[in-house]
Amino acid sequence: MAEDGFKVSLNVYDLSQGLARQLSTTFLGKAIEGIWHTGVVVYDTEYYFGGGIQSAPVGTTPYGTPIRVVDLGVTHVPKDVFEMYLQEIGPRYTAETYSLMTHNCNNFSSEVAQFLAGASIPDYILNLPNEVLSSPMGALILPMIQQLESTLRAGAVPQVPQFAVNSSHRTNGAVKTKDDDRKPAPQFAVNSSHQTNGAVETKDDDRKPADEGSNKKSVEKDPLGDARSKVQEEISREFAAIMATGTLRASEAAALATRKVMQRHGHMSTSAQT
Repeated sequence: MAEDGFKVSLNVYDLSQGLARQLSTTFLGKAIEGIWHTGVVVYDTEYYFGGGIQSAPVGTTPYGTPIRVVDLGVTHVPKDVFEMYLQEIGPRYTAETYSLMTHNCNNFSSEVAQFLAGASIPDYILNLPNEVLSSPMGALILPMIQQLESTLRAGAVPQVPQFAVNSSHRTNGAVKTKDDDRKPAPQFAVNSSHQTNGAVETKDDDRKPADEGSNKKSVEKDPLGDARSKVQEEISREFAAIMATGTLRASEAAALATRKVMQRHGHMSTSAQT
């Protein structure tokens, strides 16, 4: 049953904070709703791609509050298997391979969503680069795109530009920004020797402690916990056995192990079993 798995969702952020919607028609000659950044939420953690594969507890990423959350379904893949999958794809998602137009956070979210839940993220998010470049002014904003790409490649959050009303009277009109407020995104160090359950512990004096409600939930007994644990253990054992044969990659082995166990418990449709 679906409730035996882990919920998977997509957090969607607008890096322009509304400016794209206001100014895109003027600057690009066509309407663009937002400059999208996404992260996949599963196991109470958000995973995303910036300066490498990164993760953070839900609600603590540098991108703030998502403007919308898209339900991607449920996964039965255990967390440890998922983190092995992240290690496998890690070399393809580094600061050096990041490209705002062709290999970005949304491409990462799409691949992870497919692996976890067999789901796709919305086309309007994946097609944004083509929308921008195909606009009448697309070629003219390439330098700005390259600058934004450098910021994201470093794992930092781009800042919304501030405009002074009149440059000749800038003394009272200019908006001051604080560099101290620009916090780098925490790195998901898949090869770190100090890795704890796949996520790197980060220290932030300004970050609020986790919601007490979430702590209380962890104390309460999950009535489905035993069944869920049994399924996860079976998937882990099946995964280890497949990997021992040396014939499949970790991502393929994880998908096959999950499918076998779900078929064994009758959680997949008849058409999926044939």
